[in-house]
Amino acid sequence: NARTVAERLSAALGQPFVVENKAGASGNVGTAVASKATPDGYTLLMSNSGALTVNPHLFPQVGYDPLKDFAPISLGMKISNLLLVNPSLPVRTLPELIAYVKAHPGTFYGHSSGSKQLSGEAFRLKAGLDMPPVAYKGAAPMMNDLLSGQIKIGFDEVLTSMQQIRAGKLVPLATTGSVRWPALPDVPAIAELGGPLADYEVTGWFGLLAPAGPSPATVNRLGPTLQKALAGKNFRERIYAQGSEPVGNSPEAFKAFIAAEYQRWGELIRSAGIKLE
Repeated sequence: NARTVAERLSAALGQPFVVENKAGASGNVGTAVASKATPDGYTLLMSNSGALTVNPHLFPQVGYDPLKDFAPISLGMKISNLLLVNPSLPVRTLPELIAYVKAHPGTFYGHSSGSKQLSGEAFRLKAGLDMPPVAYKGAAPMMNDLLSGQIKIGFDEVLTSMQQIRAGKLVPLATTGSVRWPALPDVPAIAELGGPLADYEVTGWFGLLAPAGPSPATVNRLGPTLQKALAGKNFRERIYAQGSEPVGNSPEAFKAFIAAEYQRWGELIRSAGIKLE
């Protein structure tokens, strides 16, 4: 996603953008490095929901303040997850799943951390279900157990689930985003069920930021350029094909979005007792 955005910015501004990956500590390392860069417009950060709104509630130290050390430019894209079941489970709709779990308390669900874990925990708590999580080290082992029936329910990203869905090996019941996914128009969003789930939305996301203190000219140039790119038909189709939903908003709206997400996930992490694995 970062490279896709860099390509569009380079083409629009006539200036090369070099993507440097700095992995480590679930994104904390690269985010911390960017937070200390000179705010001259030459160093930008494409960061995600985990590093900015989740990790600070889980790690003793992340090396940056997500609300003070950056100047948000624009939200780039959201990544929805799917609530999936093994076909052997006798449910085909979200209400049927809720009824099943209420009749069979203690039914496990699987996730591979990150937004998948938050998706499951938010669903479990809002729906009032006795549905304990099983945490996996990665998406592949969770998917293997879901396909084999070792677990019957799981949360995974749309893109990585599509092959198994098309093969009839998994049944998608709902998406965790606020809207239905274009490739699965018959699969509702969890929020469509209404009631305590009416405000449900859990997505991973990526956005463009600068170290705190950039010149207004930098933000005013980069923000509209990215938003224009995200609105382009060909670019949007490319982002959707990568399993993401193109978004785009103003620096002010993105700043407010980060603050709201930071508070929301902090409350959920504390309520669910989520710890680092």
